[in-house]
Amino acid sequence: MDFKNKKLIPVAIFGGLLLIAVIIRMNPPEAPQRPVFSGPMMTVETRVVAETNYPIMLESYGTVQPRTRSILVAQVGGQIVSVNPNVRDGGFFEEGDVLANIDARDYEADVRIAGASLMDARQTLAEAEARTNQAQEDWARLGNTGEAPDLVLRIPQLKAAQAKIISAESTLQKAELNLERTNIVAPFAGRVLRKLVDLGQVVSPNTQLAEIYATDVVEIRLPLRNRDLPFIDLPESYRYTGVTRKSGGRVEIRSQLGGDESWEAILVRTEGAIDEIARQLHVIAQIDDPFGRDHEYHAPLKIGQYVTARLEGKTLPHALVIPNNTIYQGAYVYIVENEILRRRDIEIAWQNDDEAVIGAGLEPGDILVTTALGQVTSGIRVTVVGEQGERRMGRNQQEIRK
Repeated sequence: MDFKNKKLIPVAIFGGLLLIAVIIRMNPPEAPQRPVFSGPMMTVETRVVAETNYPIMLESYGTVQPRTRSILVAQVGGQIVSVNPNVRDGGFFEEGDVLANIDARDYEADVRIAGASLMDARQTLAEAEARTNQAQEDWARLGNTGEAPDLVLRIPQLKAAQAKIISAESTLQKAELNLERTNIVAPFAGRVLRKLVDLGQVVSPNTQLAEIYATDVVEIRLPLRNRDLPFIDLPESYRYTGVTRKSGGRVEIRSQLGGDESWEAILVRTEGAIDEIARQLHVIAQIDDPFGRDHEYHAPLKIGQYVTARLEGKTLPHALVIPNNTIYQGAYVYIVENEILRRRDIEIAWQNDDEAVIGAGLEPGDILVTTALGQVTSGIRVTVVGEQGERRMGRNQQEIRK
């Protein structure tokens, strides 16, 4: 190939490339078009957020304790000669029942001795009064004028005799009281927690006989969470006037022991200090007639029984209440705006196991998504089923007919 032909090769190549570029420019390739989105990507159920008057019910727990608990002790010593058959662990008794008897023979003898001493003292007083009257008459018969001296009238001896009367009467009263105390009498209607002595045992004064408690009322000490305190009226009695500043609400007590049973109670007082261990405030609920004397219960309450409680709190006006299962990570929910899914941050004012009262983040009329959502992105299109979806479809059909 000669030199001239070699010079024409680059020119031909450049011309060919230029021709290809012109052809491509005149007929550009068409890029694939994304299909126009014509339908929703997700179907959700919703509910309209609305205001309501919401009664707060607080939850707590505790154990049943008697309001009145006593240790029954002997006030005199001696041998126990009889025991009431009801004085057994768990036995019931009525006020005034004789629960046990101590051998009374020594005390009966003391009563007779004290009675004899009183009779002797009365005899001595009568003699002293007679001598005093005789001395007064002798003073006047001898023609003395003025008041006779006390020693002449034997006044000191008269006062000594009167003092012996008082002493003898007191001794007799004490002996009769000790005799009466040989009968161990129930101070109230109650029940026996523990029996500590039995028939034939010799006891001394202040020996513990049994642990008992009254059955008219029992109490449950209920802790309240600090965040629940603003939502309940606490019973507080003012010291000086005794006027209850806040009345206690109703309480429902429930227990699973022996079956699902419930009792009605009422808050009667608030403890005066925060519990140092739990750092919580405790309130006291009271159950009247817990053992069913006036009401038939299937399973009477037991002292120490664990129970749960639902306390009647305040009623919140214009509250926004939503189910807990619509709240994610305790901080946000999803709502629908113009068929678009939106994330909305919220603040929870109060919450139980099922529902939450919203303090901020939602407004009446917001459409809350109730469908459980996984990892979704705010801003995607959705279609609504249920009541809200039917209303929207009805509006769309009306617009089409127009």
